[in-house]
Amino acid sequence: FDEQVVKQLPAEELKKGLTGYILESGNHVFFRNENEDEFNQDHKVELIGSQPHQLLGVPLKRGSQVIGAMVVQTYDDNVNYTQEDLEVLLFVSQHIVTTVDRVKNRELTERTIRERTRQLRQINDDLQEEILERQKVEALQQALFEISELSANASRDMDSFYASLHEIIERLISAPNCYIAILDDTKQFLNFPYFSDTQDETPGTRPLGFGLTEFVIRRGQAELIDPSRILSLTEDGEIDVTVAQRILKQANSWLGSPLIIDGEVCGVIAVQTYGKSAKYTPRDLELMRFVSHHIAVALERKFRAEAMHAYSEQLEERVQERTTELNRANDVLRQQIEERKEIERKLIHDAHHDSLTDLPNRSMFASRLELAIAYKQRYPENLFAVLFIDLDRFKIINDTLGHHAGDEFLIEVSKRITKCIRGHDLLARHGGDEFVLLLDNFEYTSDVEEISARIIDSISEPFILDDKEMYSGASIGIAHVETYYRSADEVIRDADAAMYQAKSLGRGRLVIFDKSMRERLLEELELENEFRRSLRDREFECYLQPVINLNTRQPLYHEIYVRWVHPSLGKISREQFRQVAEQSGLILELDLYQLRAACELLKTWPDAERVGYEPKIAVNVSINHLLQSSLVQKILNVIGEAGVSPAALVFEFDENDLNRRSQYILPAIKKLKRAGVTLVLDNFGSGLASLSYLFSYPFDYIKIDHRFIKSLPRSLRNLRLIQSIMLISGHLKFDVIAEGIDSYSQLEALTEIECIYGQGKYLESSQLLPALNQSSA
Repeated sequence: FDEQVVKQLPAEELKKGLTGYILESGNHVFFRNENEDEFNQDHKVELIGSQPHQLLGVPLKRGSQVIGAMVVQTYDDNVNYTQEDLEVLLFVSQHIVTTVDRVKNRELTERTIRERTRQLRQINDDLQEEILERQKVEALQQALFEISELSANASRDMDSFYASLHEIIERLISAPNCYIAILDDTKQFLNFPYFSDTQDETPGTRPLGFGLTEFVIRRGQAELIDPSRILSLTEDGEIDVTVAQRILKQANSWLGSPLIIDGEVCGVIAVQTYGKSAKYTPRDLELMRFVSHHIAVALERKFRAEAMHAYSEQLEERVQERTTELNRANDVLRQQIEERKEIERKLIHDAHHDSLTDLPNRSMFASRLELAIAYKQRYPENLFAVLFIDLDRFKIINDTLGHHAGDEFLIEVSKRITKCIRGHDLLARHGGDEFVLLLDNFEYTSDVEEISARIIDSISEPFILDDKEMYSGASIGIAHVETYYRSADEVIRDADAAMYQAKSLGRGRLVIFDKSMRERLLEELELENEFRRSLRDREFECYLQPVINLNTRQPLYHEIYVRWVHPSLGKISREQFRQVAEQSGLILELDLYQLRAACELLKTWPDAERVGYEPKIAVNVSINHLLQSSLVQKILNVIGEAGVSPAALVFEFDENDLNRRSQYILPAIKKLKRAGVTLVLDNFGSGLASLSYLFSYPFDYIKIDHRFIKSLPRSLRNLRLIQSIMLISGHLKFDVIAEGIDSYSQLEALTEIECIYGQGKYLESSQLLPALNQSSA
């Protein structure tokens, strides 16, 4: 009811009410029914419509401007507004104003955007029309350029040429059907070298008649023909009736233009559509007239190029025929010359290359090295180096598998080394199992070491020879070419010396030569000669030291070893003179010397009943004895000749030797084991021995290296390591010997972990055996 009253009242009356007061004053109103008179008197307002119980009204302001009012009222006496409600209404009014402004701004923006969009669309339509026109012009220019390019391409055949023309025209106008007709030389027949049509097949050569093509030829100008024009042409006798009927039936739109060369019509290019397809326009006619002129020019150039090509082929054929006989005669002479050159090349090649590996030989290598030395003296900043490569186990491979396998081995080695070097480096076979390598133009000395390491790694890989897997290795000596060298022999000599130094350090090593090395080599050579003399004259001292049972203090066995007392250098360490023996190849003779001494000693010792234990003597044996089955048998023969049981002998093998040749010796180890010899792995832990040795080889005892014992009892880590080995020994059925017990504290630590066997000065020192020296000599 109030809503109807408000709508019927004029605006002036509404201004007298509460809403009008809020709009006029810009103040908020809090009306209560109980103070109505006071409120009306203070605010000079009249209530319009039903009187509410309470009313809240707030202005809607944009800055200081009142743009509206928001009023809430209640007629329920139980509902009472509070000051907080008024504050909420004031707060909401601010957001309503913001929302109203946002809506009005959005409507204004949308109207502006719609108007601007309309303007831009009009501009875009105009621009698109301009672009379309420009694209047509550019397409025409591009088409003309491509037509010109077609005629310039001499390698393109005519079929491809015509098809390309069709493709170009089709980009300019609708041309699904196109053909080219060419007059023959008599001007009486039409040929159709190109005909692409969706309904008709390619016509053959035909005489001139009254078709559309002939009409264009007679008129000498481009023509647009459709059903509306065909009747008048038929009545004038220009077109045959049959042709006219076909055009009327198919509702053709036909467009043809003459091809004019040197002022004469030589043919026609035509396009046509069928049925409801696009109809050609006068604009298409003008375009076809313009394009056909350029097509005629392209055809003229193409015809001339074809004629020139045909003439060139004929000329070339005639020239070829005339020169064939001369070539035949020259071939015979050329063959004779090539055969003689090949013989000369082979003679030169054979004189400078190894016949087996086809590598350069020593002579060629020396010549190249001489040039490198001369170049180095002239340009000292250039770097050269010579590598002397010596192979391991070549003699064993030759003796075991035969010379054929040895040759295959050397050929394979040469291939592997070649893969490790650069293309300009020179690899040569120096002789036997030795190779030399000349490296030049390298940047850093480390490059030489890197190449050497690659060669060592490559040769350490297994070789398959006669279906057997064989292993080898390489030792490399390196000599850098310096300005003080005067000959190739000097460089090779120093590289050879470095190689022998590498072999002395163990297999698979590389050593770089320096001047002090030559002095050391001379000293080692002198020491080697002294060693040979001492071995010949038996000038060694023999010592004996027992391995003790730590519980019973009874000897397990006695170890015999020799010491060398040099007349001027004094006592030489065991490691040093055994190394000399290794380098000089006398290690086998030294070991046999010790073995014979041990056998002689065993024959003089009392039996087990008298001493209370089984006498055994240990000998340090080089792995070299195990590399050939004949050497193992020689050891057993020496034992048999001495009349000693193999069970009374103990052979100790050094762990470091085992590392270098472990893959070759297992059969020999087993043979000694079957003979009854006790086997000991000495110095365990001194190298990089794998625990797999303990599983693979039938050792009876493992002798822990003295460096582990020396750190006891301080090193709990070493103590735990020994305990771990003892734990493994229980499973693998071998016993552990602690070597180098030199103090009570070491003995006590080993006793606490229940180590049974030990050896060292604290238990019993080594004893010199002078009488044995006399008997063994």
